[in-house]
Amino acid sequence: MVTATGPADIAVAFGQILRGVGLNVPTSCTNTYAEALCATGITDRDTTYWAGRATLVRHPEDIALYDRAFAVFFEQLRSATDDGPPETVSVTIAVDTDESEDGTGDGDNDPSDDVIELRFSTTEILRNKDFASCTSDELTQAHELMSHLRLIGAPRDSLRRGPTRRITSRPDIRRTVRSAIRAGGEPIERHFSAPTPRLRRLVLLLDVSGSMEPYARALLRFVHAAVAGRQKVEAFTMGTRLTRITRELTSRDPDIALRAAGKRVVDWSGGTRLGDDLREFNDQWGVRGLARNSIVVILSDGWDRGDPDELSEQMQRLHRVTHRLIWVNPLKVTPGYAPLARGMAAALPHVDRFVEGHSVAAMEELTAVISER
Repeated sequence: MVTATGPADIAVAFGQILRGVGLNVPTSCTNTYAEALCATGITDRDTTYWAGRATLVRHPEDIALYDRAFAVFFEQLRSATDDGPPETVSVTIAVDTDESEDGTGDGDNDPSDDVIELRFSTTEILRNKDFASCTSDELTQAHELMSHLRLIGAPRDSLRRGPTRRITSRPDIRRTVRSAIRAGGEPIERHFSAPTPRLRRLVLLLDVSGSMEPYARALLRFVHAAVAGRQKVEAFTMGTRLTRITRELTSRDPDIALRAAGKRVVDWSGGTRLGDDLREFNDQWGVRGLARNSIVVILSDGWDRGDPDELSEQMQRLHRVTHRLIWVNPLKVTPGYAPLARGMAAALPHVDRFVEGHSVAAMEELTAVISER
């Protein structure tokens, strides 16, 4: 329980609330926020909101949690202090777990007291938590959340044609003749055909080098969810060599699939030669057909020991044949991040979308990007 009476106390209390919902709020930020509240007061909601947003929020993905905490904490705090002099307001942090039977409190607080109860979900916190900061139990829960992701992808027109209600340039002779027979031989109703949509192939290339160690196993769970939950998915790992792991990940049991993939991949946490791996992929698989008109997703931090010119050349080759080329970098969320790694700088000009890949929420955003038409 936290007691808040003045601007400085409110800043400290709100900082504790934000830490409780999973935000990283250093003491220096809390002190800065307290100084801002002392200068601006708490009478104007917008001023108070932006003072906290500027001093307490360090990552873009934390804005949603900050907004929710601010709405509950400050709106009720202001309503409790509008009718008179500042009074002591008690703030209680309540955690909603999956085992909770209802949304009621513990009943220990007197209804006559000014009590603000802020509830937050452990699942919501986990969705936004960096994989590198997760414990083993949290990673297990994150794996479970990612198992429910469904990667659809933009469809493509096939050579096979089917009936359509639209008027197209290609008449459906068979359906038109059948309709004419039912009408006594007169082609009163004309029918047309159009290309039928087909599922576009999805190709996933996962970097399993040493620099990706904090993220590779979590991202492998995402790759398994894609392979097990969707047709026409191919999966590869990249390290000191290129390894195809599609067959190992077809099992719907994640433990069996990940165990089989772990035995198949022999270069976990080793070096990285992205240019060589992509050249092998292009020569043996990609340019020959696997990547043509497909959605190709590369999950890597861009750290590469090979020749950046080689990587740039192979990325250019790959980009020419794909429908869309997406690069997922877990380090992109880092404040002040810039693609300064040689590999990342060489690859970025040939990428259609450059997205984050550090959390479950980032993976959910990736599924939306893959599904874009």
